[in-house]
Amino acid sequence: VQMVFQNPFASLNPRKTVEQTLGEPLAINTRLTASERADRIAHMMRIVGLRPEHAKRYPHMFSGGQRQRVAIARAMILDPQIVVADEPVSALDVSIQAQILNLFMDLQEQFRTSYVFISHNLAVVEHVADDVMVMYLGGVAELGDKATVIGRPRHPYTRSLLSATPAIFEADRRVKIRLEGELPSPLNPPSGCTFHQRCPYAIERCRQEVPQLREVDGRQVSCHRAEEVGEQDA
Repeated sequence: VQMVFQNPFASLNPRKTVEQTLGEPLAINTRLTASERADRIAHMMRIVGLRPEHAKRYPHMFSGGQRQRVAIARAMILDPQIVVADEPVSALDVSIQAQILNLFMDLQEQFRTSYVFISHNLAVVEHVADDVMVMYLGGVAELGDKATVIGRPRHPYTRSLLSATPAIFEADRRVKIRLEGELPSPLNPPSGCTFHQRCPYAIERCRQEVPQLREVDGRQVSCHRAEEVGEQDA
């Protein structure tokens, strides 16, 4: 398991060159010789779209998108089975985000790696995900395949998130759902459903009873009224 962090300006050691950054995992976890490590580093830099002759450079000599490519190369250089990507494009310019997302998808196809991709941007999630888990206050609100969850959400929080996602084409736009109230503290969550204080579907049962994940319309959802939520979309 490897990790790609959110901020490429903070996740790379400024005192180490790219060669040192990529070489350290190999030195610790493999028995490759120095020349074999150098070949592996050069190969991985090419794969992520960087020039191998820049391996002697330090992080401050690269742009944000290039730094994130270095971070991705560091994560992929040991050929992991799983990569946890925590908001890996949110700190980048919009023009660069698509390039990095496409790189993630190309690497997944090449290395057959599974991603745990964490993002608040559902447009990004829709672009890269196969399965989607929507979480609220540390708990699972809805879980299922991408087409099911995004196409016809059954949890009020999922519906509100999707309604806030900008859409270019009018046919893709959803009715805006404005949530009232503040996000509760995870240290002192409300009784019952943690979302009931902001939920337009909340009833007395929601205030008293914690909803459990259950199968509704082809996905798992933790909502007492999941059968009613989204019926207008059916």
